[in-house]
Amino acid sequence: MQEYAQKGRYSMQQRSSGSLNLRIGTLMLTNPVFVASGTFGYGSEYEDLIDLESVGALFAKSVTLEPRGGNDIPRLIETPSGLLNSIGLANVGIDRYVREKLPIFRGLPCPVFANVAGDTEDEFIELAETLDPYDEIAGFEVNLSCPNVTHGLAFGTDARQVESLTRRIRDRVRKPLVVKLTPNVTDVTEIAMAAEAGGADAVTCINTLIGMVIDTARKEPALRAGTGGLSGPGIRPVGVAVVYRVKRSVKIPIIGAGGIMSANDALQYILAGASAIQVGTANFVDPNSVSEVLDGVTAYANLHGIETIDAFHELLDR
Repeated sequence: MQEYAQKGRYSMQQRSSGSLNLRIGTLMLTNPVFVASGTFGYGSEYEDLIDLESVGALFAKSVTLEPRGGNDIPRLIETPSGLLNSIGLANVGIDRYVREKLPIFRGLPCPVFANVAGDTEDEFIELAETLDPYDEIAGFEVNLSCPNVTHGLAFGTDARQVESLTRRIRDRVRKPLVVKLTPNVTDVTEIAMAAEAGGADAVTCINTLIGMVIDTARKEPALRAGTGGLSGPGIRPVGVAVVYRVKRSVKIPIIGAGGIMSANDALQYILAGASAIQVGTANFVDPNSVSEVLDGVTAYANLHGIETIDAFHELLDR
C-alpha cells in the first residue's frame, strides 16, 4: 500500500484523477473497491470502524431460504498465508433477513448486493424473487461455489447448469446479477462463458479453494467438517490467473477476489482484467483495508495518468 499512497492521504473528493466508476448491469458504482460476502457481515458491524462511503459496494453475508446454524466448531483456522473456513453458510434465513437486515441496508451509504445460496434451482429463484422488489437491495451475487456445505459445488462446476440457473434467475429479476465462480474446476472459462450466456451482468473470480489442515496431535482434521475454503494471500496468484483467463473469454465485467490484502494486490487483479475487486480476509486483519486499497489504486491511477478502469486493462496488453 505504501508504494502508492500514504495512509489517509486522500480525501473522498481527492480520490479520482478521472473516473474509476463502473457499470454492472443497470447500476453505476462510484468506485471499484468492494467488500466480499461473508467477511463484512451486514455492514453495521463495521460502520463504527471505517467510513463506509469508501466502499464501492457491500456484498452481504449469504442468505438461504431457511435459517442455518452452520457447521460445528471449530470452523475457522489460520494457515500459513491464509485462513481456512468451514462456516457452512450460517445465516438467519430469508424471513428474518427481510425483517431485520434490510432496515440496516437502508441506512448504509453504499449499495448492497444480496448473496443468495440455495440447494436447488427453485430455492435460488425464490430468494431472488423475494428480494428483487426491495430498494435496499442493489443487486444479487449468486453463490454457486461455496466449498464448505454439502453439495455446495454442484451448481458451480457444471456449465450447462450454471447457464440454466443464471437464465432462470435473469428472467425473474430486474436488478444486476453477478455469478460467483469457483476455482475448483478444470476450466473456469467454460463456467464464466456459461454465466454470461445465461444473462449474468458480471462474474466474481474467485471463491475459496478447497483445503484441509490435519491436527497431527489429535490425528484428525482441525476443522470439524474436515475440509474448508482457503482464503487469504496464499490464493491471490490463483485468482489473478483466473481473472486473466476469464477476461479473454467474456465481455461482461469481472470482479476479482482472493487474497487482496493491499493496493498492490488489487492492482494485479485490475491489470489482469478485473473491473472491480472484493476485499475479504483482509477485513479481519485491518477493518480499514478497503479505504487503504482504494487510496492506493487511486494514487496509482494518478501517477500513471489512468482515467478509467478500461485504461488499466490496456496497460498489460501493450
